[in-house]
Amino acid sequence: MNINNEIKERVKYIDEVINDYLPKEEGHQAPVIEAMNYSILAGGKRLRPLIMKTVFNMFSNDKDSDEKIRPFIAAIEMVHTYSLVHDDLPAMDDDKYRRGKLTTHAKYGEALGVLAGDGLLNYAFETALKAFDVPDVSKTDVITALKVLFGKAGIYGMIGGQTLDVVSNGMNLSEEQLDFIFRLKTSALIEASMMVGAVMADAGKENILNIEKAARLIGLAFQIQDDVLDVTGSFEEIGKPILSDEKNKKTTFVSLKGLDISKKTVNRMSNEAVQIIRELECDNTSERDFLVELVMSLVNRRS
Repeated sequence: MNINNEIKERVKYIDEVINDYLPKEEGHQAPVIEAMNYSILAGGKRLRPLIMKTVFNMFSNDKDSDEKIRPFIAAIEMVHTYSLVHDDLPAMDDDKYRRGKLTTHAKYGEALGVLAGDGLLNYAFETALKAFDVPDVSKTDVITALKVLFGKAGIYGMIGGQTLDVVSNGMNLSEEQLDFIFRLKTSALIEASMMVGAVMADAGKENILNIEKAARLIGLAFQIQDDVLDVTGSFEEIGKPILSDEKNKKTTFVSLKGLDISKKTVNRMSNEAVQIIRELECDNTSERDFLVELVMSLVNRRS
């Protein structure tokens, strides 16, 4: 398997799903919808919907329909994108570029940047709820998936991590505080993605718990690698200015532990996550193998 080619093919499917759920740019609210669509179509790895679909495939059988996971595929990317739109605002990181393009507020103005983020979050709710319309879907599974998705995105998940990140700006953080930020700000949505995929495929409680453990490690490794790339990457590679953490006086894993230990930690956490994934009892082992390769490609990425 050529992992890069396989990812590209799967991302095409993800993009098709997302496009199917995007709102039409019409009516008096067209300006905010245009800003929303610009934000979500600006590119990106589509990591969260990609791993959601892969986990769903791992545990689904021939009777399972992709229709039941499609609303959640679009919704998780909307939630992730809204968080980036708000993250880039002048009141937060004040970044002008993301993925090599102007950030939403840089292109449309700060007011529409705020509203576009708000719109994406609310529309994610509307989109995820469409899972109830899928024929023969388990209403219990949909309710559980909704609880996971929006719980992990809320004050006890992503927003909680973002809160400490914001209020501690310019302060020297302890390792415990940085771990809290990473677990909630980054890992929470990775956990949501993998858990929702498992829930909607009726994977069982034990598998879902193990998926959550693996996802947390993947999220932590992903964020630490992000810190590494902020130091070692280039604008051409990562699509945004490097050393932005240093500019914003942010404590990072690299500033706390150094580059060498950071790289070793990424390897250790990713290997632990892979071990958990390999031991999962699932219906589709080829999808499990793909997930392992996907994880390793992400933590070894250069962009």
